Amino acid sequence: MTKYLISFPSEAMVLTQEQLVQAGIDAHAVLREAKAAGVWVFGGGINEDVPPVRVAADGTVTPGTYEPTQRIEGGYSILELPSRDAALEWAAKFAAACRCDQEVREFMDDPES
Repeated sequence: MTKYLISFPSEAMVLTQEQLVQAGIDAHAVLREAKAAGVWVFGGGINEDVPPVRVAADGTVTPGTYEPTQRIEGGYSILELPSRDAALEWAAKFAAACRCDQEVREFMDDPES
């Protein structure tokens, strides 16, 4: 089984407050479906109120991020699935629930993780 990241950036959800509430309800229904199917690994949203930092090998903490990752935010789900096609099917469910397109990325296999 392969782990897949299904995600979207915060700016993709252009919804009214009422639509946002319903999207949350619908997304949690998909999450519960994934748990019931035994494919849910982890999920959540990035807390955009807490600024990111970088930590060096010596423990030094520096405010900010690497340049290419300055805008990591939004919602993330990690599912363990038998195929890419299955990942695309789950992404379509999350897209319908969240009312925005979802990105699908595959994790490389690491037998120790």
